[in-house]
Amino acid sequence: MSINNPMAANGPIILFDAVCVLCSANAQFILKHDKLAHFRLASIQGDVGASLYQMHGLDPTDPVSIIIIDGNTMRRDSDAVLSIYENLGYPWRFVGVFRVIPSFMRDPIYRWIARNRYRIFGKRETCWVPSAEYKSRLL
Repeated sequence: MSINNPMAANGPIILFDAVCVLCSANAQFILKHDKLAHFRLASIQGDVGASLYQMHGLDPTDPVSIIIIDGNTMRRDSDAVLSIYENLGYPWRFVGVFRVIPSFMRDPIYRWIARNRYRIFGKRETCWVPSAEYKSRLL
Protein backbone atom coordinates (compact mmCIF):
# COMPACT_ATOMS: atom_id res chain seq x y z
CA MET A 1 0.00 0.00 0.00
CA SER A 2 1.40 3.45 -0.85
CA ILE A 3 0.49 6.57 1.08
CA ASN A 4 2.63 9.70 1.06
CA ASN A 5 4.23 10.18 4.47
CA PRO A 6 6.90 12.83 5.03
CA MET A 7 7.73 11.45 8.52
CA ALA A 8 9.21 8.33 6.92
CA ALA A 9 11.85 10.32 5.03
CA ASN A 10 14.57 9.41 7.59
CA GLY A 11 14.13 5.66 7.37
CA PRO A 12 11.49 3.06 8.05
CA ILE A 13 9.19 3.49 11.04
CA ILE A 14 7.90 0.43 12.88
CA LEU A 15 4.54 0.91 14.59
CA PHE A 16 4.10 -1.55 17.44
CA ASP A 17 1.78 -2.26 20.37
CA ALA A 18 3.73 -1.11 23.46
CA VAL A 19 1.38 -2.74 25.98
CA CYS A 20 1.80 -6.18 24.38
CA VAL A 21 4.58 -8.15 26.08
CA LEU A 22 5.50 -9.95 22.84
CA CYS A 23 5.47 -6.74 20.79
CA SER A 24 7.56 -4.86 23.35
CA ALA A 25 10.08 -7.70 23.51
CA ASN A 26 10.29 -7.63 19.72
CA ALA A 27 10.84 -3.84 19.78
CA GLN A 28 13.66 -4.29 22.30
CA PHE A 29 15.19 -7.03 20.14
CA ILE A 30 15.04 -4.79 17.08
CA LEU A 31 16.70 -1.87 18.86
CA LYS A 32 19.46 -4.12 20.22
CA HIS A 33 20.21 -5.86 16.90
CA ASP A 34 19.69 -2.94 14.50
CA LYS A 35 23.36 -1.94 14.62
CA LEU A 36 23.00 0.57 11.78
CA ALA A 37 19.99 2.25 13.45
CA HIS A 38 18.01 1.63 10.26
CA PHE A 39 14.63 1.60 12.02
CA ARG A 40 12.74 4.10 14.13
CA LEU A 41 9.90 2.89 16.30
CA ALA A 42 6.64 4.43 17.40
CA SER A 43 4.18 3.01 19.89
CA ILE A 44 0.65 2.74 18.53
CA GLN A 45 -0.45 4.06 21.92
CA GLY A 46 1.58 7.28 21.47
CA ASP A 47 0.48 10.36 19.55
CA VAL A 48 2.80 9.85 16.56
CA GLY A 49 2.19 6.11 16.31
CA ALA A 50 -1.59 6.46 16.68
CA SER A 51 -1.68 9.16 14.01
CA LEU A 52 0.39 7.10 11.56
CA TYR A 53 -1.62 3.96 12.29
CA GLN A 54 -4.84 5.83 11.62
CA MET A 55 -3.36 7.45 8.49
CA HIS A 56 -2.95 3.93 7.10
CA GLY A 57 -6.57 2.99 7.73
CA LEU A 58 -6.09 1.15 11.03
CA ASP A 59 -7.72 1.85 14.38
CA PRO A 60 -5.08 2.71 17.01
CA THR A 61 -7.49 1.70 19.80
CA ASP A 62 -7.51 -1.82 18.35
CA PRO A 63 -3.95 -2.55 17.20
CA VAL A 64 -4.29 -5.61 14.99
CA SER A 65 -0.91 -5.61 13.27
CA ILE A 66 2.63 -4.36 13.38
CA ILE A 67 3.24 -2.08 10.41
CA ILE A 68 6.31 -0.58 8.79
CA ILE A 69 6.15 2.69 6.94
CA ASP A 70 9.06 3.12 4.54
CA GLY A 71 8.68 6.19 2.37
CA ASN A 72 5.45 5.71 0.45
CA THR A 73 5.24 2.00 1.24
CA MET A 74 3.41 0.38 4.12
CA ARG A 75 3.90 -3.26 5.06
CA ARG A 76 1.86 -5.14 7.63
CA ASP A 77 1.40 -8.59 9.10
CA SER A 78 4.00 -11.21 8.11
CA ASP A 79 5.47 -8.97 5.37
CA ALA A 80 6.30 -6.37 8.04
CA VAL A 81 7.94 -8.95 10.30
CA LEU A 82 10.00 -10.42 7.47
CA SER A 83 11.03 -6.97 6.29
CA ILE A 84 12.28 -6.08 9.77
CA TYR A 85 14.41 -9.18 10.16
CA GLU A 86 15.75 -9.00 6.60
CA ASN A 87 17.05 -5.52 7.41
CA LEU A 88 18.72 -6.43 10.70
CA GLY A 89 21.62 -8.01 8.86
CA TYR A 90 23.41 -11.29 9.52
CA PRO A 91 22.19 -13.74 10.82
CA TRP A 92 18.65 -12.34 11.15
CA ARG A 93 18.24 -11.63 7.44
CA PHE A 94 17.97 -15.37 6.81
CA VAL A 95 14.43 -15.21 8.21
CA GLY A 96 13.65 -13.88 4.72
CA VAL A 97 13.70 -17.48 3.51
CA PHE A 98 10.08 -17.61 4.71
CA ARG A 99 9.13 -15.39 1.77
CA VAL A 100 8.99 -18.60 -0.28
CA ILE A 101 5.76 -19.22 1.62
CA PRO A 102 3.09 -17.02 0.02
CA SER A 103 1.62 -14.30 2.24
CA PHE A 104 -1.86 -15.82 1.93
CA MET A 105 -0.41 -18.75 3.91
CA ARG A 106 1.82 -16.76 6.30
CA ASP A 107 -0.67 -14.05 7.23
CA PRO A 108 -3.33 -16.27 8.84
CA ILE A 109 -0.67 -17.59 11.23
CA TYR A 110 0.49 -14.05 11.97
CA ARG A 111 -3.10 -12.88 12.51
CA TRP A 112 -3.89 -15.78 14.85
CA ILE A 113 -0.87 -14.90 17.00
CA ALA A 114 -1.80 -11.20 16.86
CA ARG A 115 -5.40 -11.89 17.95
CA ASN A 116 -4.23 -14.04 20.86
CA ARG A 117 -1.06 -12.19 21.86
CA TYR A 118 -2.39 -10.76 25.13
CA ARG A 119 -3.77 -14.11 26.25
CA ILE A 120 -0.61 -16.04 25.29
CA PHE A 121 2.15 -13.55 26.13
CA GLY A 122 0.47 -11.05 28.44
CA LYS A 123 -0.33 -7.38 28.49
CA ARG A 124 1.49 -4.62 30.36
CA GLU A 125 -0.34 -2.20 32.61
CA THR A 126 1.63 0.65 31.05
CA CYS A 127 3.48 1.06 27.78
CA TRP A 128 7.05 -0.18 27.56
CA VAL A 129 9.58 2.68 27.64
CA PRO A 130 13.05 2.14 26.14
CA SER A 131 16.31 2.78 27.95
CA ALA A 132 17.96 6.16 27.47
CA GLU A 133 20.35 4.86 24.79
CA TYR A 134 17.42 4.14 22.46
CA LYS A 135 15.16 7.13 23.17
CA SER A 136 16.37 8.99 20.07
CA ARG A 137 15.03 6.16 17.87
CA LEU A 138 11.50 6.33 19.22
CA LEU A 139 8.98 8.80 17.86
